[in-house]
Amino acid sequence: MSRTVWYPGHMAKGKRTLSELSGKLDIIIEVRDARAPALTSSPLVDDLARVCPVAVVLSKRDLADERATARWLSCFEESGVCAWALNLLKPKVDHIRRELAPFAPSHREVRLAVVGIPNVGKSMFLNALVGRSSAKVGGIPGITRGVSWYRGRGILAVDSPGILDPKADAETHLRLAWLGCSKAEVIGMERVALGLVSYLRREGLWGVVEEKWGVPAPGDQADQEVLEAVGRRLGCLVPGGVVDLAAAAKRLVDAFSMGRLGQVTLEAPGGRS
Repeated sequence: MSRTVWYPGHMAKGKRTLSELSGKLDIIIEVRDARAPALTSSPLVDDLARVCPVAVVLSKRDLADERATARWLSCFEESGVCAWALNLLKPKVDHIRRELAPFAPSHREVRLAVVGIPNVGKSMFLNALVGRSSAKVGGIPGITRGVSWYRGRGILAVDSPGILDPKADAETHLRLAWLGCSKAEVIGMERVALGLVSYLRREGLWGVVEEKWGVPAPGDQADQEVLEAVGRRLGCLVPGGVVDLAAAAKRLVDAFSMGRLGQVTLEAPGGRS
């Protein structure tokens, strides 16, 4: 598949700023989506890890397969990487604060950066960590546009805009769009949804769609016919009773990205599903 690039100027600026700050930090915390821990890794980390330690937070644990998350945590531990998994809503971080304390000299607070690609939960994690709610929190990739510092509970933290890998190919963007981490419009909402239909069928996961919306498991239908069936069931119709594929595609992709179609993990340690 051809390369698809979504790399706004504020992302490039954020990358430069974080590179300049890295020498002043005690640790970097990379937030990833627990449903795809490898796919949602930040392109910043390899460069920054040369300067200071990196720990990993797997966010949206409540949206991922629990057994897969446990395997990922074990994998990080075996690699010598400190990692934690947190729920999307009301993440509990007291134990993380305690484990971060030794990274800083005893006379001052821990200085850290929170990094990650768009919409993995960076700002929500930061709010919980420093006890603030002033960082912007939302579901639109790229919402945190600048680099800002936050202080609280023994921590001085810098937030950053979500930064995607400018070298990521279309297949990567396709899967990131399922998670809400890349704008589906870059590839096309219908294409993103058809890829998701194909994935759910291939992995034997269509049962979650049938349970939620009553759309029977497809037989030998083409993926577009399956998406049309979803659209009909959800009432995504235009005058004349024709299915509005764009509307059906958005409903399906949004439901998956928000975890409304069950706890699904897209990849296992060592390889993508």
